[in-house]
Amino acid sequence: MDFSIKCVPFYELSLDELYSIMILRQEVFVVEQNCPFVDADAKDQLAWHLMVLDQNHKLAAYTRLFDKSVYYEDYTSIGRVVTSAHKRGCGMGKFLIQKSIEKTIELFGNEPIKIGAQSYLIKFYQSLGFELTGNDYIEDGIEHTYMIRPIIVAPISL
Repeated sequence: MDFSIKCVPFYELSLDELYSIMILRQEVFVVEQNCPFVDADAKDQLAWHLMVLDQNHKLAAYTRLFDKSVYYEDYTSIGRVVTSAHKRGCGMGKFLIQKSIEKTIELFGNEPIKIGAQSYLIKFYQSLGFELTGNDYIEDGIEHTYMIRPIIVAPISL
C-alpha cells in the first residue's frame, strides 16, 4: 500500500486536515450509517489524530487515540475508526488498526487498549488481539460491544 501516516495532537492539525477529518466522519457515521448525532463531542481536543493519507495526500482512513483514563478509566483507547468508502476492501481497515495500536503504544506506553466496537466487527477486532468484555450496548441505534486489547508481554529469551 502506498500510504503515509500522520499523527498529531488536536492543536497541531491544520484547518484543512481538521476539515477533511470532519467530512469523512460525517460521510460515514452520519450519512452512510444513517445516524443523526453530534459527532463533535468535545473530546477531539484531548485526542491524538491518526490519519492515513493516500498517494494524493487525501484522507483515506482515520482514528483518534487517547491516553490512559482520558476516554475510559484505566485504559488507553482508539476511537472514531473510519475508512473512506473508496478505500475499503483492500486491507485498509486492518492497516489502520495496526498502525493505531502501534502509535497508541508508542505515545502512551504498553497499556491495555479499550474500544467500543460495532458488533458486526467483533471477529475483525479479535483478529487484531482485542477480547470481548461481555458488555454490549446500543449507541445511536447500532449494536456495540466493549473490547480490550490486553498488554502484550514479550517472551523472555534465555
